[in-house]
Amino acid sequence: MNQKFLPELLRDEKGSQAVVHLIRSYFKMDGHHIQFNVVDEKTLREAQKNPEAYRDLIVRVAGYSDYFVDLTEALQEEIIQRTAHAGI
Repeated sequence: MNQKFLPELLRDEKGSQAVVHLIRSYFKMDGHHIQFNVVDEKTLREAQKNPEAYRDLIVRVAGYSDYFVDLTEALQEEIIQRTAHAGI
C-alpha cells in the first residue's frame, strides 16, 4: 500500500495518532507492506532549485521509488503536480 501525506498531517499529536491507527488497522486486516511519502510542493520546488541540498530526497514515481533530483525535469514536474493536487 502506498500512502501520500502532506507534512502538515504529522505536525500534531492528532495527525500522528491518525497515522498510527491507519497502520495498525491495515496490519490487523492482514496488510503486508506500507510505503509512506511525506513531502510538499515547496520542498520539491526547492529541490529543483538546489539539488545538491536534496540528494537524499526519495519520491514514489510509478511502481518504484527514486531520488527526486535524479529524475528528468518532466518527471519532476509530474511528481510536483501530483503533490500540489493532494493539497487541494
